[in-house]
Amino acid sequence: MTKKMTLERILHSQGFGSRKECRTMVRNEWVSVHGELITDPFVEFELSGFQFEVEDEVWHYREQAYLMINKPPHYECSQKPIHHASIYSLLPEPIRERGVQCIGRLDEDTTGLILLSDDGQFIHRMSSPKWKVPKVYQVTCKHPVDPDQVQTLLTGVMLNDELEPLQALSVEQIDDLTIQMTLAQGKYHQVKRMVAAVSNRVEALHRVKIGPLTLPTDLAQGAWRWLTEAEVELLMQSPKNS
Repeated sequence: MTKKMTLERILHSQGFGSRKECRTMVRNEWVSVHGELITDPFVEFELSGFQFEVEDEVWHYREQAYLMINKPPHYECSQKPIHHASIYSLLPEPIRERGVQCIGRLDEDTTGLILLSDDGQFIHRMSSPKWKVPKVYQVTCKHPVDPDQVQTLLTGVMLNDELEPLQALSVEQIDDLTIQMTLAQGKYHQVKRMVAAVSNRVEALHRVKIGPLTLPTDLAQGAWRWLTEAEVELLMQSPKNS
């Protein structure tokens, strides 16, 4: 059976305010469907493939929100930032109101791929340590990286407060100062601390991949986009790392 919902409830579910506020939006002629202004907040629509416009901006009904951001520097992955702007400020208000959460965090000076969602199961799947979802970082170092440092990162380094060595899944040398490093853990400042442990220093850090999902080259810093259904399925079905 095709699921239906009143326009008021649709708008509320998509982050456009309280149900009272959504009724007011409709009655004030802010909402149209297929180019037709709707003034009755209680008219029902089929949810499958439903799209609507709020003040001429097109929105698609999404039962759950899944999106990516190309994080710029000097943004904090927090709802209550202390020193810099919140990464959530890069999103439209309705998406923020849905309660999407960053899946993991990047330091304020780290850039690159961040996933966000309001789907608790998806968040758990992507962030739980037991799944060991690999993340790939492009690391720019202060000093030239030598083969011994690469080998030590692969073999494992001991960090303070850790009970066993942490090792990279892979380390690829891009040039003298740049490596591409894949980690299955998400420890505090892990990349920076591992690089420091081999007597080098991270000058710039950029995340390019989470699991099977690569940051699109055409997604500008500070920009966001919805994940496709295929991307969500790919992430959910990606195998557990041993």
